[in-house]
Amino acid sequence: MTILTLGLNHTTAAVDLRGRFAFAVDQLVPTLQTLHGRLTSAPQSSTAPEVALLSTCNRTELYCAIGGLSGSTPALQRAALEWLANTGDVAHDELLRHTYVLEGGAAARHAFRVASGLDSMVLGEPQILGQMKQAVREADAAGTLGTTLHQLFQRSFAVAKEVRTSTEIGAHSISMAAASVRLAGQLFEDLGTTKVLFVGAGEMIELTATHFAGRNPRSMAVANRTLERGEKLANHLGAQAMRLADLPERLHEFDIVVSCTASTLPIIGLGAVERALKARKRRPIFMVDLAVPRDIEPEVAQLDDVYLYTVDDLSALVQTAGEKRLAAVSQAEAIIETGVQGFVHWLDQRATVPLIQALHSQTDTWRAHEIARARKQLAKGEDIEAVLEALSRGLTQKMLHGAMAELHSADPQQRPQVVASLARLFLRGELPAGQAASLSAPPHGDPSDEDQA
Repeated sequence: MTILTLGLNHTTAAVDLRGRFAFAVDQLVPTLQTLHGRLTSAPQSSTAPEVALLSTCNRTELYCAIGGLSGSTPALQRAALEWLANTGDVAHDELLRHTYVLEGGAAARHAFRVASGLDSMVLGEPQILGQMKQAVREADAAGTLGTTLHQLFQRSFAVAKEVRTSTEIGAHSISMAAASVRLAGQLFEDLGTTKVLFVGAGEMIELTATHFAGRNPRSMAVANRTLERGEKLANHLGAQAMRLADLPERLHEFDIVVSCTASTLPIIGLGAVERALKARKRRPIFMVDLAVPRDIEPEVAQLDDVYLYTVDDLSALVQTAGEKRLAAVSQAEAIIETGVQGFVHWLDQRATVPLIQALHSQTDTWRAHEIARARKQLAKGEDIEAVLEALSRGLTQKMLHGAMAELHSADPQQRPQVVASLARLFLRGELPAGQAASLSAPPHGDPSDEDQA
């Protein structure tokens, strides 16, 4: 099996391009099944690959486990890239400039760093771990996960847990939610006089609303497409719930607007904001768009008296520095590297599974043959001791036949290595020098019983 990761993130692509490849949670299962079918039918694909899809505001990544022909990896890589380009309606060459492709240990290292928060816009942020677990659940539900990817992600989660418990990686980060509050505090001297609107009712909005609630704004409201879910969050915050459909008429009431929904199209347009500013008599509005794709039309940022920030704009505020951060990163990387080595070793062992299965199958065939022959001899009334002797001799001759044949056919240059290998396999160690030398000489005749084998 080969592990392959193909994706784009906040370091390789801007928010608008990332938005073309954002998948809502309820889209993941059918999307994975479609992708799995596409990759399975790719040229040179001899086995169905395992596939998982991680989609967040900062990244879209495909994780694949590929077996079969040695030339299958490039073919499946091309198929995955073409599928992604078609999905986002982006030219293949354009997408290629913004994607990264990692294989084997590098792919595992990337997964471990993502799970641990080292590849996030917010160093050490914990949300990505939950998003990866959700991606695993959806891949499992779609039937595209498989043993290898399951092992990769479970080890990723274990490494992430060790990083968070053994280092201070999460102690030196500022979340998007905290950054939003900090920016709002720079615009409004007293957040206690502001009215805040949260658009959406998901995990990110709940986290951001909790941070704003800690600053005791004058009032808060939650607008959501599903009123029941919005009311649940509003009640938890002591806020007002409103329908998303009422947003254009009420937008002017709010000084701060934070939006993060799963909509594929903007839900706050330029015209609605222009009307709100006119009703506010040009009093400023602070807006944060945490959604990918965007919830707020990008042209809104060009309006006077509007301060609009996207997830990319917040990146400068969520970076931390200092010796403690560097030490925590170094410790985390060491933990990750140990985890990568363990996974690669497991992957290498998995590569021998077909051989182990074939060996078991062959020995079962030999055993069945010898038992069948012994039963026939017993049925003829032959002596039990003689039958057992013949059975044991037949089995040992069959097991040794291949080894003896290799020793017999090895050329003089190869024979010392063959001798050493046979000694290690059958004698559990190297032969004494004298015996090794004698066995290294060209053998006379074949000690195995060809007829028995």
